[in-house]
Amino acid sequence: MDGDVHCGCVHFCGNKKENKVFKLTVDEDICLYLEHESFAPKYYELVNKNYDYLSQWLAWPAHCKTVDSYKDFVKGSLKRYAENKGMSCAIEYKGTIVGNIGFNAIHHNLKKTEIGYWLSESHQGFGIITRSCRFLIDYAFTTLGMERVQISAAKDNLPSRAVCERLGMRLEGIISNCEKVGDRVLDHAVYGIHKQ
Repeated sequence: MDGDVHCGCVHFCGNKKENKVFKLTVDEDICLYLEHESFAPKYYELVNKNYDYLSQWLAWPAHCKTVDSYKDFVKGSLKRYAENKGMSCAIEYKGTIVGNIGFNAIHHNLKKTEIGYWLSESHQGFGIITRSCRFLIDYAFTTLGMERVQISAAKDNLPSRAVCERLGMRLEGIISNCEKVGDRVLDHAVYGIHKQ
């Protein structure tokens, strides 16, 4: 098959000579692409440019110092996807990769999943994460058969917490001493939404 194969809002892009890339279309501005090794140099560049910003709330940027470390991330993500345990996607906004979002864990036996994400600082304030999360919540309920979606954010990460509130998620609790980021130990605010 040449060109794009459309299946609802899921597309496999490419032609016979290229690898097929799994793509979810969120809206006219945003597409989510299942991880691909070709994204590793883009992630490396994006994270290096946003290192200080991302490192406020995320531990992993300190451990991802080379393009190969992002290739390893992509490999691990694709393995989790193949095992039906997770789904990690590059976020493309108006033709440019600007971050990452996905299901960090999919628990089929519990019918729940957790969304995680990060976005470049210069793309904050455009509703990219809110729109992408809304899409993935619907995808989790309608396509994956989940009954609960969770997002955990550092208690003091007010922009991430505001995303959860815009999505109509309920604060289910604060978990103390949940994650070490740099020299700080962060508490997490846990939000959840259930299938209606």
